[in-house]
Amino acid sequence: MNDIKQRFEKVNLQIRQAEVAAGRSNDSVQLLAVSKTKPAIDIARAYQMGQRHFAESYLQEALKKQQALAAFNITWHFIGPIQSNKTKAIATYFNWVHSVDRLKIAKRLSEQRPANLPALNICLQVNISGEASKAGVTLEQLPQLISEMRGLPNIQLRGVMAIPEPKTEYESQRQPFNQLYHAVKQLNMPELDTFSFGMTADLKAAIAEGSTIVRIGTALFGARMY
Repeated sequence: MNDIKQRFEKVNLQIRQAEVAAGRSNDSVQLLAVSKTKPAIDIARAYQMGQRHFAESYLQEALKKQQALAAFNITWHFIGPIQSNKTKAIATYFNWVHSVDRLKIAKRLSEQRPANLPALNICLQVNISGEASKAGVTLEQLPQLISEMRGLPNIQLRGVMAIPEPKTEYESQRQPFNQLYHAVKQLNMPELDTFSFGMTADLKAAIAEGSTIVRIGTALFGARMY
């Protein structure tokens, strides 16, 4: 319990310090706790410390944890690859999806979102570094996908998600975040207010370039178990 508490306090302090360094307002960046492979008890402990937003990548694992934690008012984010046969459960049991990269998936999420639930918040995954091993649309493809998705019922397009190629040098980390942030701003769509980028190693650079959600796992919960 104390280990998780200390980690959360340290990461939250790093976020606040990065906000100050970037000249941004306090609490302008949301911590998204990446809890994949971690037991429900760890999520419950983090919840007791005030954390409300948790991210999962593996659907069946996530559904079991959601059932175990049904009494908690958790906002669930899906951040993993999306197969067509998983869209119904994702549309039903999550509040946010960060990994949409094609119209087919967006349509299925729209059609399968239960009518009694609020619109599903969607971020489009952008392959900002052009890595063959990663999913996501290119910057050039992004405007067309946004145009095709606009007007789909039961979903709300909120912004973009990206995982750039890892870099160790601060200015090199900033460059892809800067490129994506300004590309989205140039679309002049105020509803695109969410920039889901930045993890443990590049948190400061991401916040300097406009991130509104940082996705942190190992620094909060320790090494992942596979």
